[in-house]
Amino acid sequence: MAKLLFGTDGIRAEANVFPMTGEVAMKVGRALVYTLLHQNNLWSAKRHPSHKIRIVIGKDTRRSGYMIETALASGVCSMGGEAILLGPLPTPGVAFVTQSMRADAGVMISASHNPFFDNGIKIFGSNGFKAPDAIEEAIESLIFNPSPMDSTTPKGADIGRAYRIEEAHGRYIVFLKSTFPNEYDLTGFKLALDCAHGAAYKAAPMAFEELGAQVFTRGVQPNGTNINDHCGALYPEGVAKLTLEQGAHLGIALDGDADRVILSDEKGEVIDGDVLIGLCAIEMKKQGRLKKNAIVTTPMSNVGLEMSMKDQGILMHRSNVGDRFVVETMRNEGLNLGGEQSGHVIFLDSSTTGDGALAALKMLEIMKRTGKPLSELKKQILLLPQTLLNLKVKEKKPLEDLPRYLKAHEHAEEVLNGRGRVFVRYSGTEPKLRILIEGEQEDQNKNLAASIEEAIRLDLGESK
Repeated sequence: MAKLLFGTDGIRAEANVFPMTGEVAMKVGRALVYTLLHQNNLWSAKRHPSHKIRIVIGKDTRRSGYMIETALASGVCSMGGEAILLGPLPTPGVAFVTQSMRADAGVMISASHNPFFDNGIKIFGSNGFKAPDAIEEAIESLIFNPSPMDSTTPKGADIGRAYRIEEAHGRYIVFLKSTFPNEYDLTGFKLALDCAHGAAYKAAPMAFEELGAQVFTRGVQPNGTNINDHCGALYPEGVAKLTLEQGAHLGIALDGDADRVILSDEKGEVIDGDVLIGLCAIEMKKQGRLKKNAIVTTPMSNVGLEMSMKDQGILMHRSNVGDRFVVETMRNEGLNLGGEQSGHVIFLDSSTTGDGALAALKMLEIMKRTGKPLSELKKQILLLPQTLLNLKVKEKKPLEDLPRYLKAHEHAEEVLNGRGRVFVRYSGTEPKLRILIEGEQEDQNKNLAASIEEAIRLDLGESK
């Protein structure tokens, strides 16, 4: 069944425009409780018939979060559930609190790295993992055909309630600190930290400071409209500059919902998710903690990472793009490390989803254990030059129906002659098409990417 509302990472669109409206959010809340009550076979945890459904709801710092949060909670309560409101908290924090509170499900209201005017809804099961397709499909079906819910609407004292818990940040901070080895602390470390004016603006600085680090911050003054605005993981040059200015040992740039991270070494050089994953894989293998000596990445990851892993005796699987699919492959293969070049890094021994602050702590652990700066450690991962273009599109026509693109793609592969690759796909969360060229010559990559972009523009009738 094709999903109409849910994409690769929940529902995501411009806020107050279908499907990211208060009306749809309320229906999601209603359908979520209904599936837990009447389609419990879809969920990983089985509930006792007398158990009151509890739904944890967190959000990032977008203005529209108030609207979506209230609507979701209203939908939950209207079906007899309890809505537990966490306020602004990173996506991995919501997943953790859902699991630790033994709630029936969790919801994160966020559009991740998108601009402030977008918003989204991500659903987690009681185990902290993102809801599978079957649950999203069931919720969609109920949204478009609500009659099963209408016949079971509770009355009187059976209507649910909503309440806010204030210690959610504290719970998440304790969790983060617990992932850092007891024999180490961060005393003497200077960290540059950019929270993108997003969900981690409180929790991340506190976690690093409580471990002993001196933290220099930017992007920690959210006003509802400045999330991801020339800051955070999308603009790592900001934290790189701060790293140099403060003489920091490491720069950490999180995105709006803090489930991914981009780093800067002490010299102000930006380090993406591929390098972070590779370094963690090497260290985990040395410690005997890398399951099956294998990791999971996506087609967006650099072939240089794959070659570096092979040299270290580490196998690299590639899943579909999206951290949800990375996690799915990790669980199917019995692996405990995976992620994306964009900075989602998943440590399944510690967390159920990407966690930017946790990934940064893992890098700091390696630096502490080896006594080496990131600028030296990163030399173990040799990446090929990449060019990535993002083309905004009005319509996502099948690529196989674009003749000029097919010809340009074929030409690019002939030029690379097996010493690089071409990867083109539509984004699952934005109206964009991504063009990735990987090869040994950066100028050549740029020219080939530009040729493919122009061909697609002509095919789609898009202007620059």
